[in-house]
Amino acid sequence: MINGKPQPLLTRVGTWTVGGLLGGLIGSLAAVMLTESIKQTLSVISGLDPIWLLLIPLFGVALAVLVLFGLGKGQPVQTVAPREANTPGRWGSLLSWYSFPHDIARADLTGDVVNASGVEERFPWNLAPLRAIAILSTVGFGAPMGTESPAAHIGFATGTWLGSVNSALRPLVRPLAIGGGAASVSALMGIPLVGSFFMFELSGRRQIPLTPERGAAMLAGGLVGWGINVAFNLQLIRLVVPKVPPADLWNAMGATLFIGVVTGTITALTGEAIYWARGLRTKPAIRLLAGSLAMLLLAVAIAQIATPAAAFGPGGAAIVWAENIETTPYHLLAVAILRAASTTAAVLAGGCGGVFVPFLAIGDLTGRVFATIFGISGDLAGAAGAAAGIAGGYRLPLTAVAMVLGVGGPETAQITCLGTVVIAAFSGLLAARLANQVSSAIRTIGARNHG
Repeated sequence: MINGKPQPLLTRVGTWTVGGLLGGLIGSLAAVMLTESIKQTLSVISGLDPIWLLLIPLFGVALAVLVLFGLGKGQPVQTVAPREANTPGRWGSLLSWYSFPHDIARADLTGDVVNASGVEERFPWNLAPLRAIAILSTVGFGAPMGTESPAAHIGFATGTWLGSVNSALRPLVRPLAIGGGAASVSALMGIPLVGSFFMFELSGRRQIPLTPERGAAMLAGGLVGWGINVAFNLQLIRLVVPKVPPADLWNAMGATLFIGVVTGTITALTGEAIYWARGLRTKPAIRLLAGSLAMLLLAVAIAQIATPAAAFGPGGAAIVWAENIETTPYHLLAVAILRAASTTAAVLAGGCGGVFVPFLAIGDLTGRVFATIFGISGDLAGAAGAAAGIAGGYRLPLTAVAMVLGVGGPETAQITCLGTVVIAAFSGLLAARLANQVSSAIRTIGARNHG
């Protein structure tokens, strides 16, 4: 508003673009620093003896739980819409930096970004330092969780902080936050539109309309994040690039169908299990004990089928194992399912991280199951499966499309990957709805038996 009159659309779009650029620059730098710290920590630990690769992730999750539930205060019950955050003063009350309000789930990083969509000024940015410690201990110490939600969370928090503490930037707090989140994911992936679509699809979960202003901030942030990746030559996430196109149309269609259906179903069911684990109302100590025990048993099983390294970290080592070792489709599928269960166990235990990268790995491994069957290359099957995992499990089909186009490769290989995205999106939706119906039926029967 200028003198009580609405600003022209072009002026509003320009203002939000500037906010997205500034928030993207500051937010992505903060996210990159955290991600680089995670990467360096993982590199050091991965060089230890195999037994440590099985045990150190348990310590990391335990430390995260101690930070969030020992140092952190408050009730970890999340509601649909967040209340307005209590903004500390210049130095603020020390208590406000580690007290979780009643509507904040401590380890659910994506949930905070979703719930603050449209009301970005309410984002609890003051809790980001505490969460950064929990993220570093969870993901950096090798738990089967990823870095994209941490990046988006830290970038979003940095943008909100910048607009909240600086009175001159307060009118720009929303584009600052949007740009920070989009830029952080793009810097992580090295693909500009991935971050933009990531923020768009997350805000869509609250049915926030896409206005020209919000779109401009998302695009500006994604572009800045990609620029940061290029400028510093970052290699934060390893994406498989399909190099060999499918030789036969019918085989390509068969691979597209089977990879899309199977990967979409597995990752969607994993996503439902993760939602259940995250919302389980149980004491943190019990969750930690049960989740850690499951993590250990699953890691041992993966080590027996593949290698201890394949059970360690977000999933990159498992993909390297699949690329370099001649194995059977059954072993690939077994490792994919075990890693899906392991990520769910880490969430149950209270780990603080993302599931985007684990879904990439689960999808990649599942896709490779069908490489030999349909006579396509392993890299194409893996890339198609990875894209399907994001579309079916994380329910981000547009983000998956942007990833496929940004990764590149032969045109027919890209078309194959795009086909798996469409099929996985529908398969994942059907699987999730079926799982919800079965769960509701079981709860209804249980209630009747207790009634």
